[in-house]
Amino acid sequence: MSSFVPHPLNNGPPLLEEPSHPDRTHDPKKNLVIAVNNPLDDTLPALGEEASHPEDSQDPEERHLRGVQQVVVTAIHATDLTLGLQRIPAGFHVVVKADDDIECQTSNKPVYIDQTVVEWNDRILLVYASFELDPMLGHGEVLRTFNISVGELLDRSEKSRPIIFQPKQEEVVSSCTSLFMTVEQRCSYENNAAGLLPLTILTPDNMRELALWTDGGHCLLAQYRWMQKIRDLDQSITHFERASDLCPMNHPCRPAALFNLAVAKFVSCQVNGTYLDLDIPISLFQYAFDLRPTGHPDRPITQLHLAIALLSRFAKRGFETDADAAKELLRKVLNVCHANSHISRAALLAIETCALHRAKGMDGHDLGQMQPATSMLPLSPQQFTDRAERCLHGDDPHDLDEVISLHYDALRYYGTMHDCRGPLISNLGEIVLTRFERRGNEQDLDDAIMLHRDALALRPVGHPNRSMSLNNIANALFTRFKHRGNDQDLDDAIMLHRDALALCLVGHPNRSMDVLALHPVGHPDRSMSLNNLANALSTRFMYRGNEQDLDDGFMLHRDALALHPVGHPNRSSSLINLATALSIRFEHRGNEQDLDDAIMLHRDALALCPVGHPDRSISLNDLADALFTRFECRGNDQDLDDTIMLSRDALALYPVGHPDRSTPLNNLANALSTRFKHRSNEQDLDDAIMLSRDALALRPVGHPNRSSSLNDLVNVLFTHFEHRSNDQDLDDAIMLHRDALALRPVVDHPNRSSSLHNLAIVLSDRFEHRSNGEDLRESLENLRCALTLLTQHDPRQSNVHRTLATVYLLFHQSGLDSTGEDTDSLNVAIHHLKAAANIVSGGLRHRLQTSLRWVRDADQYSHDTELEAYVTSMQLLDAYMSATASVSSRHNTMMDFPRTLAADAASCALRSGDVCRAIELLEQGRTLIWTQMTRLRTPLDGLQDLGDHAVALMKKFRYLSSLLDTPPTNDPEGTPRVNVEAEASRYRRLVEDWNRAVEEIRMIEGFSRFLLPPLFSDLQDAARDGPIVVLVASKSSCDAIIVPHKQPPISIKLHISLEKLQHLVVKLQRASQPQASSALMKALTELWDDVVCPVVDNLGGFAPPFSRIWWCPTGAFNFLPLHAAGAYRRGLQGNQGQTSVAGGDGSIYPGPTTTCSSDYLRARTPATAPGPPALPRRTCARSHRSNTPSLTTLIRARRSRDRSLPVPFAAIGQDHPAGHPFTLDCVEPELELVRSLLPAPSTVSFTKITSVDATKLRVLRALRDNTWLHLSCHGTQNYTEPFNSAFLMRDQPISLLDISQMDLSRHEFTFLSACETAVGDANTPDEVIHLAASLQFAGVQSVVGTLWSVNDSTVQRLVEAFYKNLCGDGKMNSKRAARALHRAVQSLAGDQEMPLDQRIVFMHIGI
Repeated sequence: MSSFVPHPLNNGPPLLEEPSHPDRTHDPKKNLVIAVNNPLDDTLPALGEEASHPEDSQDPEERHLRGVQQVVVTAIHATDLTLGLQRIPAGFHVVVKADDDIECQTSNKPVYIDQTVVEWNDRILLVYASFELDPMLGHGEVLRTFNISVGELLDRSEKSRPIIFQPKQEEVVSSCTSLFMTVEQRCSYENNAAGLLPLTILTPDNMRELALWTDGGHCLLAQYRWMQKIRDLDQSITHFERASDLCPMNHPCRPAALFNLAVAKFVSCQVNGTYLDLDIPISLFQYAFDLRPTGHPDRPITQLHLAIALLSRFAKRGFETDADAAKELLRKVLNVCHANSHISRAALLAIETCALHRAKGMDGHDLGQMQPATSMLPLSPQQFTDRAERCLHGDDPHDLDEVISLHYDALRYYGTMHDCRGPLISNLGEIVLTRFERRGNEQDLDDAIMLHRDALALRPVGHPNRSMSLNNIANALFTRFKHRGNDQDLDDAIMLHRDALALCLVGHPNRSMDVLALHPVGHPDRSMSLNNLANALSTRFMYRGNEQDLDDGFMLHRDALALHPVGHPNRSSSLINLATALSIRFEHRGNEQDLDDAIMLHRDALALCPVGHPDRSISLNDLADALFTRFECRGNDQDLDDTIMLSRDALALYPVGHPDRSTPLNNLANALSTRFKHRSNEQDLDDAIMLSRDALALRPVGHPNRSSSLNDLVNVLFTHFEHRSNDQDLDDAIMLHRDALALRPVVDHPNRSSSLHNLAIVLSDRFEHRSNGEDLRESLENLRCALTLLTQHDPRQSNVHRTLATVYLLFHQSGLDSTGEDTDSLNVAIHHLKAAANIVSGGLRHRLQTSLRWVRDADQYSHDTELEAYVTSMQLLDAYMSATASVSSRHNTMMDFPRTLAADAASCALRSGDVCRAIELLEQGRTLIWTQMTRLRTPLDGLQDLGDHAVALMKKFRYLSSLLDTPPTNDPEGTPRVNVEAEASRYRRLVEDWNRAVEEIRMIEGFSRFLLPPLFSDLQDAARDGPIVVLVASKSSCDAIIVPHKQPPISIKLHISLEKLQHLVVKLQRASQPQASSALMKALTELWDDVVCPVVDNLGGFAPPFSRIWWCPTGAFNFLPLHAAGAYRRGLQGNQGQTSVAGGDGSIYPGPTTTCSSDYLRARTPATAPGPPALPRRTCARSHRSNTPSLTTLIRARRSRDRSLPVPFAAIGQDHPAGHPFTLDCVEPELELVRSLLPAPSTVSFTKITSVDATKLRVLRALRDNTWLHLSCHGTQNYTEPFNSAFLMRDQPISLLDISQMDLSRHEFTFLSACETAVGDANTPDEVIHLAASLQFAGVQSVVGTLWSVNDSTVQRLVEAFYKNLCGDGKMNSKRAARALHRAVQSLAGDQEMPLDQRIVFMHIGI
């Protein structure tokens, strides 16, 4: 078994996995000592130390195997050889030492900056690094040494398992993170692979001694860099001098020996400050250079070091000849080296350093500054660092100035090449940049960049902090770009960021790429690297539009936040960064969940930035911006008000003159302008214009955000023009938009499409005012260009399509030629509206608004896509509402959109002659709130026997449905908005999961239409017990549709308009009041003539006498007592107060004259002589009429239910509920009356809950446990919040919402002896939101309710008559309810003391 030979400075194990040791036929004990050499490794063994060689325990038989088999290394892969780079490498190689002391070496390979993996295809094993290519002197610096058996080597090769190395002791990362070798077993007689390099065997004694002295020098020099012991440096020089002595004038390795000695002496001059001795290393570099003629592989690296040494002498002595010579040498290096090589990049830096020194005019003769006079400094280097950190985290302006002054003083004491100078300059650059960010002094920004350039010049290639300096100067340049807009700054910043990343190869502590593999969990710089890379990617996305950058930036910000848990001082910054990334992703993809998450994160960040926190202003701004975006998306006024409040708070934190003051100015201006559009407060508009102008003044020509300010000002001016019609505003808006567009000239500028779109809008508006065709044509061309610049999923496409539709409609209306072709502008306009409505990333609300505009325009121009537009609108409305958690919020949402949408869609279908489609659209677009609730209770037993996948889907659907069907918590007043928003976000995620589950179920055979809107063939089953009359109240026309069970439906055009119908509703509502009988009779007669009679005249072919008829009203028809319509006539003689009627419910009311004209119900009563009232000779009582909210509800109510005797019946009464001013005296007698009228206990199990026991909880239990119910109590219809309509109990009301959340699917009948239980909501009539409907939607088959207030005396008489007709024969059948109510009303027809409004107050709903 082999063992790993640890490095003298590395006591940790090299492997992340245990080596395996399978049985082999070869020698398992044969050991290979692997050494990986790299000039960048700081931790090297002491001179003369060799890798350990285990004792050779092989017996003669084992040794004999070597003659039969060979183990050949055919390929080697090493990763991250340049980590910890301290010197510029010439190349890397691998050396294998076998137990018999044979040493084999690969070719020497150069490595580029961005090259992570080095591969050798030589027959070799171990790895080194060298400082020359040809000839190579010694091994170079050892990166790794370890032992491995041939058996394990073969095993790892076969299983493709690399050797993974941990960082060395006291190092965050170390060179060479992994090594993988491909090996083969061969018989000795087999030929070696063609093309493999021959083995290099280093056996001559003189070469071995030279290599030992050279390797020792490299080892000690690297050890000095790590331990900073001068003794190591001096010994390194001694070793290199001894090596050079072994190389006479013509020795092939003499140039390498001189070069190594020059490097060590040059480092000594820098460290010791003996700059006068620079002539020595320069001379040595020159000798080596002269010995490496043009074309020599090591000539460029020699030129580079010679140039750097000359530049160092120029910096100290100011000899221009040195600078000129160095510049010429560097130019030649760049001409011959690969642009991505370490040598080339170092040459570029050296040229930059030369230019800096010349520009600054450094005094190279002031040698008095070379030695630091630390005794004269008030602070130590560590104290400087501590003061700088406190200053950066504090907000004391005096402290900031003092620390900057102290740093400048310190720089006067530390010589140019002193080790402390670099950190001081770097820290000073950061502090000066901070002062700029806080005060906005442009000179500070320039000084910070210059300081960071100086720091970079002191950190040449190989310096461990070089990547930090590259990042610092890149960040400073990017800051200047944001404030001045100089593209060169941006390009330089990007280049420097790339250089920094290229220097931070895998495993480097400051590397930002592949961060999860680079900064292990717990590394202090891990979150910083994540954030820096994420910010760079987000910035690149904003300027280049690469979608992958957007996603990568988001993931990195999320990982960074995970490293900043609650309590971490940088958590607020990570929250802001992640929220900003989500906001950007929402803006470009339209996923509203991203926006909600961003707002929650911004709120969390703001909570961590109290008053006085330096990031509070940023947090306020960002939260305001996100809330404003959500307001534009969803229209919640609270978001707009919060935006204005937060923007004002942010603005107060930016004093006049602050460079970032323009941001809150713009935000506040936009919010105020938008609020003006919604609330018409002119002060808001005036303030918005003033703020926008102030913001633009802070972004002068050249400012990178000037185009945004121009756009914002234009939008406010355009609003001002729309409000006050000032033509100058319109012209100014166009001019400013052109200026903004000119600032976004590049095709791939992310906001160019927005500028084109904005300009197009204003041009089209000017065309409408001045009819200049050129404005319209330019507008069209801009929009076409804008559309081509947007990616497939960009939500801004929707706005461009909408505006294109507007422009094409203007062409259509004006008669101008839009394209020069024979294209119909109207068709193109409608096409763009359709496209906008179908862009998923546009957001549901925006798409719904677009589809409604499509409906409007298609209707206006009689376009053949009108029906399609209606269908799209109803689908989007359904989806939009389903994302809202509470039913009350869904109801509020419904009020924002046309209340007759479904009826208008049905009317459109009727105009096209498609009656069946009209019925389907009505079912699809009405009772949406109830439909969405019942979807969550849909049974899925049919999936039980379709396999494990189907059963899993069924369980998933039920689980998600149960979560969605759980009523949301009523948040008490004062609940933080963030909590409310978090719950809303959670609900939307559940909806998305539920929708996906439904889609999966539809993939199962037989379930393709699961929860899709029903087809007419399914809906027609609702008419199996009698025809259904659907009344359509549309702005286009009012129609009736008769739906029979088997025959095709027919439509009847009613001779009443929607306006007249609405007036009739008002008449009946007023006439239903006491003492208004005459007006009521007139209104009921009008209802008969205009609505009911035309329907009755057409029923003969569909329903036999005495059959059931169901009304299914829509819109305004919901508020009409259709069951009571009739031809009322007041007697002309005697008894003037009496009337007779052939009522719509078949009832005959007393009176001298009645006329009822109908083919289906026909009766005519002649005038009677004065005297007692008489009934007509023929009655109209040939049908029993009921209502149904929808056909689907009626079908569901007819489903068979398990039933056993006795049926549970509960009579519930409450005569004096909490807070009610008077008592209902007849409640308790009514309960007893009901009990007396019910069948025997063997048929009915009766429960009575009297007023004293009728609490909310007790009654809800009774509702749950009893399938037959009679409620006698106060009922109220809440017209503002209809879901708060309620039955009033002793302690708390039972609301409509409480009932809707119950499962009453076993229930058969409920009698509601209460006021206003079937009234409904005028704002959303097609949602049928009243107490009686809620019971049926919850599952009750049959319900009797009231249209308005009912008297105690009426109730007593009607209840008695009803139950006698319902169950007088001892049977309980809910299907009798409609007939029982009809006969009960008939029985009261002769009661002259009962007012007409009380006779018709009750109505029946259901089967």
